[in-house]
Amino acid sequence: MIYQKDIEKALGVLLDGGIFLYPTDTVWGIGCDATNEKAVERIFTVKQRSEAQALLTLVNGLDMLKEYVEILPDTALQLISAGANPRPLTIIYPKAKNVASNLIANDGSIGIRIVNEPFCQKLIELFGKPIVSTSANISGEPTPATYGEISEEIKSKVDYIVGWRQDDQQPATASSIIKLLADGSIKTIR
Repeated sequence: MIYQKDIEKALGVLLDGGIFLYPTDTVWGIGCDATNEKAVERIFTVKQRSEAQALLTLVNGLDMLKEYVEILPDTALQLISAGANPRPLTIIYPKAKNVASNLIANDGSIGIRIVNEPFCQKLIELFGKPIVSTSANISGEPTPATYGEISEEIKSKVDYIVGWRQDDQQPATASSIIKLLADGSIKTIR
């Protein structure tokens, strides 16, 4: 695999409780172990972001998703399997479990996306747990559409930067985000 070295190094960072920059199926992300509160706290610090603004989590498939949400509504299964979304879909589920407490919103919800990017898929498979994914920018600043748009301030504060896809100049966009409400309805966030 062309990115095997990056997988190994990123996996080492995850196992050591560190944070890293990596390409996703949307924009470049700052990531860490989604079950490690100290690593999650460090991402909030690097992004200068309030913990009241939740971060999203990536999983590699439906089986892993089921390990981190209390309730998997039929609506979510339909949306995931439909594949009708023009861009990747992040779903905010009503009740999170088995993740760092500072990833869970005040209402108990969590945003999770089943990622389709090959690097992320392989990394999550080998790690065996979900990883955090938040845009690689200071909170309130524009989201970088390519690796080259990530600020030096962000780059200097992570433990590893994945080399895979750094030369990709195709501008990326963030995922669609919907929230599943307790009454079964859907609220579009983005």
